Amino acid sequence: MDYAIRPARPSDIPGIKSVTKDADLFPPDMLDAMIAGCMGQANGDIWFVSVADGQVVGFGFCEPERMTSGTWNILAIGILTGYRRRGLGRSMVRYLEDRLRFHGQRILIVETMGTAEFRPTRAFYNAIGYAEEARIREFYGAGADKIVYWKRL
Repeated sequence: MDYAIRPARPSDIPGIKSVTKDADLFPPDMLDAMIAGCMGQANGDIWFVSVADGQVVGFGFCEPERMTSGTWNILAIGILTGYRRRGLGRSMVRYLEDRLRFHGQRILIVETMGTAEFRPTRAFYNAIGYAEEARIREFYGAGADKIVYWKRL
């Protein structure tokens, strides 16, 4: 599969919304508020997309952790259903890690849920070198732990 990973542009927003809806990451109507003023601005957030077959097929969003030095948090990575399990997620995380490393950043974390439906997500981060660093029991709700994965850049 031929694809490109690059910084997101305002013209990518409809494609990002499609991925958000398909991947059931969060309600797509939340995206406007999340992304408003972020692209092309110097606020520090990183939005990036994967483009294949002439369309946005994946996106990621990362921001610096407040009150830290060189620590970043992946808040979302989503891929259209038809493009999953092809190594695209791994490539997108590698793109982000390389970009942060180039700018002298130190640590990348990602938070996920400890429920059965997120088992594949947790396995993915383990497979690409992230270690479970913290678990906050029942953070999201009864039986829904928050799990934080960590990787030194």
